[in-house]
Amino acid sequence: MQNNVLEYFERGALALMPEKIGILDGDKSYTFSDINIYAKAYAAAILSHTQLYGQPIVVFLPKCAETVFANLGILYSGNCYANFDVKSPPERLKATLRKLGEALIITSADFISALIAAGASEEKILLVESIGKGNESVWSDAALQARVSSVIDTDPLCIIHTSGSTGVPKGVALNHRSTIDFVDWACEQFSLNGSDIIGSLSPFYFDIYTLELYFCLAKGATLCIIPEQLAIFPSKLLDYLIGHSVSFIFWVPTIMVNIANLDLLAKKNICSVRKILFAGEVFPVKHLNYWRRNVPEAIFVNLYGPIEAAVDCTYFVVDREMRDDEKLPIGFPCRNSDILIFTDANQLAGINEHGELCIRGSSLALGYWNDSERTSKAFVQNPLQAHYPEIIYKTGDIVYRNEHGEIMFVGRKDHQIKHSGYRIELGEIEHAALAMEEISNACVIYDSLHKEIVLHYESAREIAPGEIRYQLGLTLPKYMLPSRFKRLVEMPKNPNGKIDRMALLENQ
Repeated sequence: MQNNVLEYFERGALALMPEKIGILDGDKSYTFSDINIYAKAYAAAILSHTQLYGQPIVVFLPKCAETVFANLGILYSGNCYANFDVKSPPERLKATLRKLGEALIITSADFISALIAAGASEEKILLVESIGKGNESVWSDAALQARVSSVIDTDPLCIIHTSGSTGVPKGVALNHRSTIDFVDWACEQFSLNGSDIIGSLSPFYFDIYTLELYFCLAKGATLCIIPEQLAIFPSKLLDYLIGHSVSFIFWVPTIMVNIANLDLLAKKNICSVRKILFAGEVFPVKHLNYWRRNVPEAIFVNLYGPIEAAVDCTYFVVDREMRDDEKLPIGFPCRNSDILIFTDANQLAGINEHGELCIRGSSLALGYWNDSERTSKAFVQNPLQAHYPEIIYKTGDIVYRNEHGEIMFVGRKDHQIKHSGYRIELGEIEHAALAMEEISNACVIYDSLHKEIVLHYESAREIAPGEIRYQLGLTLPKYMLPSRFKRLVEMPKNPNGKIDRMALLENQ
């Protein structure tokens, strides 16, 4: 029985291979023994500031090894971590800090002024420069173990912030149990082991980091922290994978689409990469097929899940040939998760019948930190269970099960529009656009002010609107055809690397 995620580290990499390189961060490398020393130094520094237990501690640092040390130090102190984006706009930062309450903040001297301006108290700031790393005399193992031993698996592990419709980010509180369930399953399902080298591209405030970190600590895999700036230089990014013999990646599809559009895999041999996981948005099959042709020895896995379920809750191993215009399934539930698809009448949907995807099981988050109203709206009683309390999470995603039992993603409830009297899924239009040979990327938004469906697309040339409408009209009914078309050099991206739909909407 495992009560907390630190047991991955203490029974895994630290016990079995303490002198192996655990983290590569630029020109710096750290063994698992180093990670242990630094993490406990952070824990000691935290406990010199506060004796709080089970509370969030903010980490306001760039993506780097120090963030990992801080996260583990927070866990050793018996608390939970909340990694923040150091590029957060001032008002968003202020609102997020206010929601967490009077939290301790771990940061560096470079960011003090931004935090003070956002309302942080100087007494609540712990500078990394003041932490005596490498000095084992600053902590007591017995004292730290006493803190950790009181942690149970339903206690909070971390808080991940996601966009909120009111402008105030939602702090999703995840516990140890949900993370342990997912990491155990993923390591077994995909044969993750200590020989793997992880190419970590996503920000550390994103949930992909959760699998990367605990896979590293449990199995002794090396976590290679890819410099953030490489995300906008796909060719250099592939050079990094080759130069570091990366074998495992877990990325958002947008960067993989860019690599396919530039035909970079024809010039760069990334044969060391054998496990390719992706999640966070739809991966067009046309671009996925390009990757499969050029990296034929790798397994490709489409994962799906909101932040409200630890990392992901469904998966699909791409194990068959697919046409470029096919839809990629999100597949089947991960172990110990169950997927319920409800119609508008609150009945279970039949085969090929659309409904809202709801999740039940221990993968669910605890709820939204300091936000009982939002929590009660999204985490609700299972309408199929009248005998005892059972919480399910309503994702707002529209899906269906096909004849093979595979779950197929259709779109967001809030991307479902009523236009000319018809209910339309914007994702259906995007899928049709992406099937066009000349369109390399696409995003459809609805301009509600002018009642127009707008297609934003990337392509090598400007395509005449009539030509696009003709091609789309081969698969879509007339009422679903866009009335406006905008060619972009590149889609705007949010900090997670996904297409920024709000930016497109605001720039109509």
